[in-house]
Amino acid sequence: MQFVAINWHVYLLTKSAFALGLVGLFRGVPIILCSLAGGVVADAIDRKKLMIVTQTVMLVSAAVLTAITLGGLKSVWPIYLLSALSAAAQAFDTPARQALMPTLVPEEDFPNAVSLGIIVFNVAIILGPAIAGFILAEIGPGIIYGINALSFMAIIGAIIAMRTSGQPDLQRGRREALSFGALKEGLRFVWHTPIIVQTMTLDFAATFFGSATLLLPIFAQERLHVGARGYGFLAAAPAVGSVLTALVLARMGTLQRQGRLVVASVAVFGVATAAFGVSTVYWISLLMLAALGAADTVSTVLRQTIRQLVTPNHLRGRMTSINMMFFMGGPQLGELEAGTVAAVIGAPLSVVVGGMGALICAALAAVKSKSLMEFEI
Repeated sequence: MQFVAINWHVYLLTKSAFALGLVGLFRGVPIILCSLAGGVVADAIDRKKLMIVTQTVMLVSAAVLTAITLGGLKSVWPIYLLSALSAAAQAFDTPARQALMPTLVPEEDFPNAVSLGIIVFNVAIILGPAIAGFILAEIGPGIIYGINALSFMAIIGAIIAMRTSGQPDLQRGRREALSFGALKEGLRFVWHTPIIVQTMTLDFAATFFGSATLLLPIFAQERLHVGARGYGFLAAAPAVGSVLTALVLARMGTLQRQGRLVVASVAVFGVATAAFGVSTVYWISLLMLAALGAADTVSTVLRQTIRQLVTPNHLRGRMTSINMMFFMGGPQLGELEAGTVAAVIGAPLSVVVGGMGALICAALAAVKSKSLMEFEI
């Protein structure tokens, strides 16, 4: 809900595609700057305690955003700065969160656990934007920011209730030191594991070029003419496709030829993105957004499964933090690229160019990424 509200809020204040792109910049830069440190910390201290701290920081950020919005915010800069603070906290939260996941289920069930986790996450992404669209139309973004602030209390409670150790190294019985040497160890492992390098590179390139969702306020207002309510459904559409696909994947269990499927799903993602860019019919736009969400889910489940299972437990936090520079930095910097290009050539053509870029990345991966194309669990 908050991501949808922020994009709508910034667009209402500025009427600028470039200003929307700056949201991605202010989210992406803290992730890139803080992610490596976040991985080292996640492999050095109790991951559950670290997540409680990071969730508290995000709670405070949302609460401040609520207060200043209800007070009559007229400038976008506080939104940018508070988004940056939340992104920095997320850079420490995500490595701890993903490194904790393999300790919750047996290894053979991990792909299913990832699929189920995506289902739960995307149910929220379906309901959140749809509800946010109605609230934005009737009240405004301030109440949404307040709801988000309160929601972090439930997250903190869930972390406390987890019946698993948050200690970073369950296999070797030792804790990594907070040192530059620990960071070098993580970088060395990633660099010398081709399958990880190739999935990270493909992830970054595809999401950098495929950031269509940033421009949804412009499509809703100026191309499809559906307003805030229609915008909410557009924002929810990728998650609908994602949930349906994740349900199928959870039912199917382990897929065959996982590496080839990753590349194929990125290609479908690019085609669906480009098709959304050229659409002027609302239901077709919804269908294309659902299709790109479905393709992204197949890629995400397989990539996350591959990376987590080939990485030793004591390195998972650092591996995830390095990957964050790709799978989170790519979309955020891609939003800046999409907003900048849209300001020059228009939002529809910007999305089409991005979709074609993702398709080209998939084609290059099919030719160049031998370890990925041959990978199978």
